[in-house]
Amino acid sequence: MLPEFLLTETTVREAGTGPDLALGEQQGGTLVLTLGITRIIEQESIDLSIWGSIDGADWGTKPLFTFPQKFYCGTYQIVADLSGHPDARFLRVKWGVNRWGKGDSKPLFTLYLFAQALRPDLLAVGAA
Repeated sequence: MLPEFLLTETTVREAGTGPDLALGEQQGGTLVLTLGITRIIEQESIDLSIWGSIDGADWGTKPLFTFPQKFYCGTYQIVADLSGHPDARFLRVKWGVNRWGKGDSKPLFTLYLFAQALRPDLLAVGAA
């Protein structure tokens, strides 16, 4: 099932939620989540969180993982160890945006979020 986009490149101007992603064989595994921010305007921030669900309907009250708040274009990665959430069969991303200062008060971000399985062979090479 993976690698897969949790969110294809999308322009956002308000809080939102991405589509559900079925984990399949990666249920309970370890993922690398890559956030790409390709467009912004000044004086704004975005908060992204990753939510898990057993049935695709109940997403709980707390995210499984969060990215640190972002203000700039770039590519950012986190490792998401799902072993603490072995029942999670689905993932989805939620975001909140904020803008301050002069000009248009609506934030503007273009971003994507990509999920792939962490390859254990790469960990072994890095540790050597």
